[in-house]
Amino acid sequence: MRYIISSAFATLAATLPALAEAPRVVTDIHPVHSLVAQVMGDLGKPELLLERGASEHDFQLRPSQAAGLVEADLIVWIGPELTPWLGRALDGLGEDAAKLGLLTVPGTTTQEFSEDGAHTGHDHDHDHDHDHEETAKAADEHDHSHDGLDPHAWLDPANAQVWLTAIAAELGRIDPANAATYTANAKAATKEIAALDSELATTLAPLKGKPIVVYHDAYGYLAAHYGLDIFGSIALGDATAPGAARLAELRDGVAAGTPVCLFPEAQYDTALVEQIAEGTGARIGGALDPNGSMQDPGPGAYAALLRSLAQTMVDCVQTS
Repeated sequence: MRYIISSAFATLAATLPALAEAPRVVTDIHPVHSLVAQVMGDLGKPELLLERGASEHDFQLRPSQAAGLVEADLIVWIGPELTPWLGRALDGLGEDAAKLGLLTVPGTTTQEFSEDGAHTGHDHDHDHDHDHEETAKAADEHDHSHDGLDPHAWLDPANAQVWLTAIAAELGRIDPANAATYTANAKAATKEIAALDSELATTLAPLKGKPIVVYHDAYGYLAAHYGLDIFGSIALGDATAPGAARLAELRDGVAAGTPVCLFPEAQYDTALVEQIAEGTGARIGGALDPNGSMQDPGPGAYAALLRSLAQTMVDCVQTS
């Protein structure tokens, strides 16, 4: 009798379709990982290449991570303008590799780096027409020199909302059985980010008309979206050390009382910020973390990143 029952269960199991596993998704940086995690929901967890505190500009893939790219069903990343090292790795996977570069998603707001690292809030263009292939080539050759397309587009929450829809569509394409769930998750996350956007506009209101100095030119999208005034950036390029003339120019502006706060940045020494601020009366704020590298990864990391940036900036200005 026991044998008959066991055989019956075995026969039934053989006739049932195997439970499909969630797609294996690899992401580049914390905010992208967060957006993908929100879309996947309970269906699975994306993988994150950059560990806590790692820099996206000079990261080196471990052999296990390189192998993971080969096995991934989908790779979601900002683009080669931010991480040329990942671009080279993806080129090695061939044309058949499923990858979603967020900077080229239709509807994404993009902008160029400013010439001097200064940004005053303004309306920026949508569907910026640029030659992505040439920009990627430039990023690879110049290793994040300060020219061309600014890749820090996740700091505009309107872009995050566009990307959620694109991520859901791509996941639904490779996992059609769960397409409706991905779409529903993306819609819910879009509403949450819209509410976050309104919250941040209120939080950042005290910053209007109060110029600040940041460590490197990564905040143009934030400034444009919320109408902030960035007097200048200490380092223009992501991998470029500022020269003596630039430091002197910034110090003159700070000494004249134009910027009210200077902000160091996670992963960078604070010495240059302290050097510029010394004897001027300008206040040094908390360290900013534009890519959320110090945040715990997960669905809530994107909101935590933007809230942290906004509150850190406002705390300094309101204390000054």
